[in-house]
Amino acid sequence: MSDNAISPITCGLKCVCPRCGEGALFNGFLKIADSCECCGMDYRYEDAGDGPASVVILLVGVLVVFPALFVEVGFHPPLWVHALLWLPLATVLTIALLRPFKAFWFALMYRNNVVEGRNKQPRKPD
Repeated sequence: MSDNAISPITCGLKCVCPRCGEGALFNGFLKIADSCECCGMDYRYEDAGDGPASVVILLVGVLVVFPALFVEVGFHPPLWVHALLWLPLATVLTIALLRPFKAFWFALMYRNNVVEGRNKQPRKPD
């Protein structure tokens, strides 16, 4: 399978290697593995930084704040109702979106040759 055949969206949703589309990308919940178990692609050059987390937080903020404002304006519930509704929703959405979005970000970096390691030092293993 060629490099261009695997969509970053597919890689993100499946959390798989952006080169072969089969090997697991993560070694833990959010820790990128050192390499692909199928094709051997070296993941040590990955450096997503805070990009995925920042975008997920902004997206979840939009998805939670607008419904919260609608409920406040329409029903005027007490503050504890807002806390009971929106804090768990924001937490669940953030946890659910962070891993696939980090994989998507990694696949985009690979597709745009940012992960190739040119003029970069590999991250140190933990």
